[in-house]
Amino acid sequence: MANQQDRNLLAVIGDEDSVTGLLLAGIGNVGQDQKKNFLVVDSKTQIPVIEQAFEEFTTRKDIAILLINQHIAEKIRPMVDKYQAAFPALLEIPSKDHPYDPSKDSILKRVQKLFGE
Repeated sequence: MANQQDRNLLAVIGDEDSVTGLLLAGIGNVGQDQKKNFLVVDSKTQIPVIEQAFEEFTTRKDIAILLINQHIAEKIRPMVDKYQAAFPALLEIPSKDHPYDPSKDSILKRVQKLFGE
């Protein structure tokens, strides 16, 4: 079983601009098994491909944080809402063309429920 110290990567599921920016910031990683820690989603990307990447990234033992554009999270909302694990932490982020909407953020909703808001 992996320790938290082994979780040293960020992963991202996002549109081209978001992924490109994060890769330029240095988060990109391609493992020895050729597994990437990012998925670029465009209008042609099928929902099962997004679901498969989400499933892979949330079960990998080397990922500490998974970033996902909120408008992409909306496409797989049942999976995102069902995700409960502490690691990797799941963060919904805005994109250039889609502003952040706190009312759709599953993590924020869970926190608000905890505090009875």
